[in-house]
Amino acid sequence: MSRPGPLAEGSDAAFSATVGGVASTRMERIIDAPRERVYDALVDPTAVARWKVPAGMTCEVHEFDAREGGAIRVSLTYDAPDRTGKTHGRTDTYHGRFVTLVPNELVVEADEFESDDPAMRGEMTITIRLSDAPSGTELVAIHDGLPAAVSSADNEAGWRESLARLAALVE
Repeated sequence: MSRPGPLAEGSDAAFSATVGGVASTRMERIIDAPRERVYDALVDPTAVARWKVPAGMTCEVHEFDAREGGAIRVSLTYDAPDRTGKTHGRTDTYHGRFVTLVPNELVVEADEFESDDPAMRGEMTITIRLSDAPSGTELVAIHDGLPAAVSSADNEAGWRESLARLAALVE
């Protein structure tokens, strides 16, 4: 999965693939802000509640211990009353842990949906890498191990919306 050339500021690229039944989404975006500011928004629970949520949902951060091995627990709730969440009602709740944190460079977390549906279970890994770009920061996010019942297209759309919110927050 490689991209054809450098990204322009504010643009993004997405690649989704399924290999051996395991889905993966890769997002790339140039953010017009220094790496330090972007990294801080990745490890600050108040910032995460503002950006790590697709359009049409609200985010509640229940637990967020930004250190290696630290716990994460987040709920995303659909605004629309006719939407159904993965956990209960209109809500998707996931929990996990920070696997690796390298200041201003790397955030790796392992998460799992809280669900009774076997098709929604399984550990997912989110890896976010930051590097310098001519106009700020290049962010590459890889979401591996999507459960079988999660649409790659929906996951890609959610990431695109979330990264646009991240950019708006830090730029």
